[in-house]
Amino acid sequence: MATFSSVVAPSRIQALTGLIRTTTEESRTTVTPFTGEALAEIPVSSLDDVDAAFATAREAQVRWSRTSLAQRSQALLRLHDLVLARQDELLDLIQLESGKSRQHAFDEIAHVALTARFYGRRLRKQLKPQSVPGVFPLLTDVTINRVPKGVVGVISPWNYPLSMAIADGLAAVAAGNVVVQKPDSQSPLTALAAVELLRDAGFPHDVWQVVSGAGSVVGTAIVEQADYICFTGSTATGTGIAKLASERLIGFSLELGGKNPMIVLPGADVEKAAAGAVSACFSSAGQLCVSIERLYVHDSLYDDFRAAFLRRVQSLSLGASLDWDVDMGSLISAGQLETVTKHVDDAVANGATVLTGGRARPDIGPNFYEPTVLEGVTPAAECFAEETFGPLVSLYSYGSLEEAVELANAGEYGLNASLWGPVRQAKALAPRIKAGTVNINEGFGATFGSLNAPMGGMRTSGTGRRQGDEGIWRYTETQSVAVQRLVPVAGPEFIKPRLYARIMTLALRVLRRTRRA
Repeated sequence: MATFSSVVAPSRIQALTGLIRTTTEESRTTVTPFTGEALAEIPVSSLDDVDAAFATAREAQVRWSRTSLAQRSQALLRLHDLVLARQDELLDLIQLESGKSRQHAFDEIAHVALTARFYGRRLRKQLKPQSVPGVFPLLTDVTINRVPKGVVGVISPWNYPLSMAIADGLAAVAAGNVVVQKPDSQSPLTALAAVELLRDAGFPHDVWQVVSGAGSVVGTAIVEQADYICFTGSTATGTGIAKLASERLIGFSLELGGKNPMIVLPGADVEKAAAGAVSACFSSAGQLCVSIERLYVHDSLYDDFRAAFLRRVQSLSLGASLDWDVDMGSLISAGQLETVTKHVDDAVANGATVLTGGRARPDIGPNFYEPTVLEGVTPAAECFAEETFGPLVSLYSYGSLEEAVELANAGEYGLNASLWGPVRQAKALAPRIKAGTVNINEGFGATFGSLNAPMGGMRTSGTGRRQGDEGIWRYTETQSVAVQRLVPVAGPEFIKPRLYARIMTLALRVLRRTRRA
């Protein structure tokens, strides 16, 4: 079994963990999922440390909000270059902490660079004051400002330790906010390396602060003090955060769970659909919110697709390696391995058949599980409707498009969907799918990588959107500023109310005949 504990030098770990805001002597040990070896001792923050972080953040936000959009844009573009230049260490950290393969770790490098470039280039257009028509033509001028919310709390997950740690917060600081972040306890080093890059790119140190600890303690403290919350994780945790935030009347965006469907339409290229399904189902060992867990294939294509898909799944290589030669890596933890094993065993007990996979692989590492395809999964099985978040997909056939839509929309989630087949037919079908993103002839990468496109969930898959203009506007309050000239809207003092009402009635009728809103 490979040894990974020496990949990152102790001095480097000390430098990274020194970025955590803490005054305690308490720490916890993180391990690599590849082997279970200890990676680092991570300091734990106290509630006092959280208080101090917010006190510093509130002072910093006043200064940061006064910086020019040009200054922020340049810092974002410098970050873009630094992420690409220092990707080797970032890839190592992502893999060591998450267990994913290197090719899937690179997805995070690309996504952060794309995000930094997108907001760096579009920031002025997104945030500049906007002039809109006033109540009286020529007499009323109205400007809409986008004002930063203040201190944004970012609670990020383990499965994408770089991308989800920094991409959401980049839009927040670009909008003039500052961030207090709690990265997941299983993957803090990658997040800390990202914060270091922010500082090297020219962002002030106090614009982005990191605290560490249990979500139930430190995470709750962040929700209790932030002006806005950005959370990526489970639906159960997200629901609790929404309740706390609602009590304080603060905004929040939540990307939560998914039981994402893929529909293979009549007329689809079976080989291309099968290849796309492999990537859609098993990227990051299926530990991806937008990963496909349900495959619906038209009766006319089912047998051919089944054979092509299984052939490709069976050829995937598993391994614990920091090189580029492995197709799929490890699950994050023993707990995640237990969930996948339980879902497979339960499905089989309820009548399902394992077409390929279905086994843990302790010979490779403690948390490895084979990419697994099930057939004949019944509603009695836990994995029929529950999110697995692992390398497990269920294969079904359907007869009509109406049936396919009904099956895809079943359940409580609505995060991502994939449609494979003739583009015109797929585009016509897409609006009927209850999902925040729908990818045609792709699994999830087309929307995930298109930074102009908003991304988020419907139903219990979350609320709010990352990316696109919505991704930065969520961190701002709209402020309307109106200038009135000559005649007050309520009418001048020398006109009696009844006469003013008649004049206004005439004016409204005239305006009705124009193209004004």
